[in-house]
Amino acid sequence: MKLTVTADTFRLAEVFTISRGSRTEAKVLTVRIGDGAHQGWGECVPYARYGETLASVSAEIEALPLPLDRAGLQRALPAGAARNAVDCALWDLEAKRAGKRVWELAGLPAPGPMITAYTLSLDTPENMRAAAAKHAHRPLLKIKLGTPDDMPRLEAVRAGAPAARIIVDANEGWTAEVYAELAPHLVRLGVELVEQPLPAGDDDMLAEIARPLPVCADEACHDRASLPALRGKYDLVNIKLDKTGGLTEALALRDAARAEGYGVMVGCMVGSSLAMAPAVLLAQGADVTDLDGPLLLAEDRPEPLTYDEAGVHPSAPALWG
Repeated sequence: MKLTVTADTFRLAEVFTISRGSRTEAKVLTVRIGDGAHQGWGECVPYARYGETLASVSAEIEALPLPLDRAGLQRALPAGAARNAVDCALWDLEAKRAGKRVWELAGLPAPGPMITAYTLSLDTPENMRAAAAKHAHRPLLKIKLGTPDDMPRLEAVRAGAPAARIIVDANEGWTAEVYAELAPHLVRLGVELVEQPLPAGDDDMLAEIARPLPVCADEACHDRASLPALRGKYDLVNIKLDKTGGLTEALALRDAARAEGYGVMVGCMVGSSLAMAPAVLLAQGADVTDLDGPLLLAEDRPEPLTYDEAGVHPSAPALWG
């Protein structure tokens, strides 16, 4: 078994801004695992919010003992970007060895397209209104907020896309006071969901204040071990492969979350079609799908995912799985 990890960069179509900063490119790690006859690959996005860098995640991956299978990988690495890329590469390798699709190996039903959110990044109200108008034809818009001055942005987006469904992501940027003030206006403007309004680890107030619309845990939920701390504070969990450490744990988290009564959102970091492909399997039947990473790129992998009016389609075997 041979494992290689390389850094790849994809230019973004536009500057992408959230409450923690801006970027003009997506920097990812690509893992390839081969056995001499077949090769699988996977992608991860190291995330500074979780203490990850390209160098640190590369080092974790390169230190793995070989040969390796998915069960051994779960023991060798914690949840996070490093385990994600390797786990997804191992799934791809297993599928190629077996001559089957990953969904068959995982015992999942045949996947279909899923309507996905399209993200509008944090900007001035004027620019966000223009962006909303440009993408008003899309069925679901996700709005990046997370400042004390978000009310004009909310009004601007709704004015720009009066018929679109809207969800909001504060990326831990609000205080309990700001959220309590904004919540009635979110409802008034038809917002269906708010992601991570308060910082993870400082979100106990969500159990004490009114939640007039569903609240989704993002930074507060990584894997199954996160679930006990979410009780009474959140209504949904946002499952991302780079947080769970791959498709293996993500599927387990999805089942556990549903068993505990949580709704499920499947999200992503800003990455290529290779990163989204396994997440499309995870998103089957999800309450909310947010797998728009490739739509934000100016360039993508060969054989990229198809996006159309039906949503994001499952990957072709030439890409992954």
